[in-house]
Amino acid sequence: MVLIFAHACALIYSNYRRLAAEEDDELSEVQPDAVPQEVRDWLASTFTRQMACTRRKGEEKPKFKSVAHAIRAGIFVDRMYRRVINAPMMTFPSDVVEVLKDLNDWSFDVYKLDNYGNGQPIKYLGYDLLNRYGIFQKFKVPSVVMENFLCRIEEGYSRHKNPYHNNLHGADVAQTVHYMLCQTGLMNWLSDLEIFAMLIAAITHDFEHTGTTNNFHVMSGTEIALLYNDRAVLENYHISSTFRILKDDDCNILQNLTKEEFREFRTLVIDMVLATDMSFHFQQLKTMKTLLASPEPTIDKSKAMSMVLHCADISHPAKEWSLHYRWTCQLLEEFFLQGDMEKKLGLPFSPLCDRNNTLIAESQIGFIEFIVEPSMTVCSDMLELILGPINLVNPPRSISNFVVDDNDDTDDTSNQSDVAIACTAMSCNIEDRKDIKDNNDIEVKNDIKDKKDIKGTKETKNIEGTKDNNDSDSVSTATKLEETDKESKQETNAENPQTSNKLYKIKKPWNDCLAINKMKWKVQAAREAKLRESKTKYTMRDINVPLVGEIVQDDNKSSSTDVEKTE
Repeated sequence: MVLIFAHACALIYSNYRRLAAEEDDELSEVQPDAVPQEVRDWLASTFTRQMACTRRKGEEKPKFKSVAHAIRAGIFVDRMYRRVINAPMMTFPSDVVEVLKDLNDWSFDVYKLDNYGNGQPIKYLGYDLLNRYGIFQKFKVPSVVMENFLCRIEEGYSRHKNPYHNNLHGADVAQTVHYMLCQTGLMNWLSDLEIFAMLIAAITHDFEHTGTTNNFHVMSGTEIALLYNDRAVLENYHISSTFRILKDDDCNILQNLTKEEFREFRTLVIDMVLATDMSFHFQQLKTMKTLLASPEPTIDKSKAMSMVLHCADISHPAKEWSLHYRWTCQLLEEFFLQGDMEKKLGLPFSPLCDRNNTLIAESQIGFIEFIVEPSMTVCSDMLELILGPINLVNPPRSISNFVVDDNDDTDDTSNQSDVAIACTAMSCNIEDRKDIKDNNDIEVKNDIKDKKDIKGTKETKNIEGTKDNNDSDSVSTATKLEETDKESKQETNAENPQTSNKLYKIKKPWNDCLAINKMKWKVQAAREAKLRESKTKYTMRDINVPLVGEIVQDDNKSSSTDVEKTE
C-alpha cells in the first residue's frame, strides 16, 4: 500500500513538473529583454497557472459529431426559419433601432448603444441577436421570458459597479461573437442549439463579476474561492449564478428544451465559459495549434466555440483605437481599485494594480504582441480550416440584410418614440440553410455539367476540324484539348475540400486595428520613457493617462475618459 501511494505521488509530481515546464516553454517567447519585468510578471500571473493550483488533466471529452456530420446537421437538416411569431415582441426605442443597424460591424460602438438604450445594452443587443438567429421560434422561447432573463443578467453585471467587467463588456463580447458567427460563416457549421448556447455563453460569461481577479480571491480567501476550491473561481461562479437564474420560471429560457438538448446546452456553456479563465490561455492556444498542425485535423466543436469566445473576450485591442482606448482606461481603473484593496488588506500588489507605478503603454504592447495577436491568428487559421469546405461551395450568407420596418415610412419613424421589434422587423433573415445548400448544390452541378457540355462541344468541333486540316492544325487541336483538360482539373480541385480549405480566407479587420493600436502605444511608450528620465517626480498616473488622451485628441476622437494634460 505504501509503495502504491508513493508511486501515485511520483506520478502527480511528474505531471506537475511537466505542466510547469510546458508553461515555461509558452512564456519563453516573452524574452526578458523584450518587455519590462512588471509586464512579464503580469503575463505570467494572468495567462498561466504559476500562481494557482494546477488542474488535473482529465480524459479527453468525447466529440459531439464528426466534421462531416456537423456540416450535415448544420446545413442539410436545419428546420425552416419562420419569419413571424404570434407572441408580442419587446419594444425598442427608435434610436436603439438605428444603432443596431451597425451590429454586423467589427468595431461596433457598444457605448453608443448604452447611451441610447438607457444603460441597458445587454437587454437590447441580446434580444436582437437571439431574434436574428431565430432562437425564439426554434426553441419556443416566450418573448417576456427572454426579456426577464436579459434584465436579470443586466442587473447582475451592474451589481458591483465595475469600471470594466460590467454590462457593457458583456454586450461587447456578445456582439464580437456574433460577428464571428455571421461574417465568417461559422453559423453554417453549427447547429441551432450550438448557436443558442454560444450566444448565451457570450452574454453571461462574466455575470456578477466582482471586479477582482481569481488570484485576488484566492489570496484573500473569499467565500467563492472557498466554494470553488481556488480553481477557476470566477468562471465557475458566473456559470453557477446564471443557471440559478434559469431555475426561475419567469426567466427560464430553456423551459421547452428536451432533456437531451438541455444537457448539451449546459455542457457547451460550461465548457465555453470555463475556457475564458485566462490562466489556461497558453494551454488552450497550444492545444489548438497542435490540432491545426496535424496531417488530418479534426476540430472538436466545443473547443472551436471556446476559442472564439476566448478571443472575443480579449478582443478590445483589436477594435478601433477610440474604443480600445476607452476599454483600456476602464480596465486599468478596475486594476487600480483592486490594488487599493490589496493595500488595505496588506497584500502585495498584483501586476498592473499599483496606480502609482504602472507602465500602461508597455503593458498594452505586451498584451497585444504576446496574447491578442497570436490568439487572433490561431482563431483565424482554425476558422479557415473549418469553413473552407463549406464556404467555397456555399459562400457565407450575411444576416445583415434585415428590414427595419415592413411599413417603412421615414416621416412616421422620426415621430415615433419607440418601435416594436418583431421577427419581420429585425429578424435573422437567414433562409432555410437546407434550401440554401440544396439550391447551391444544384447550381454547382448544373455549372459543372454546362462546362462539360462546352468541353464536349469543343472536342467535337476540334476533331471534325482535323479531317480536312494539315498536321499543324492537328497539333493545335491537341494543344487546345490539353488546355481544356487543365481547366477541368482546376474546377475539380476547387471542389476538393482538402484543397478548398487552403484557398478559403476570412476577412480579418482586426489585423489593421492591432497594427495601428500597437503603433500608437509604442509612440506613447517612447514619450513616457523620456518623461520618466527628465521628470522622475511625476507619478506613473501623471505620466501615462494624460499622454494617452493626447493621442486620442490628435485623431480628432474624443472620449469621456480623457484626462486633461497637466504640466
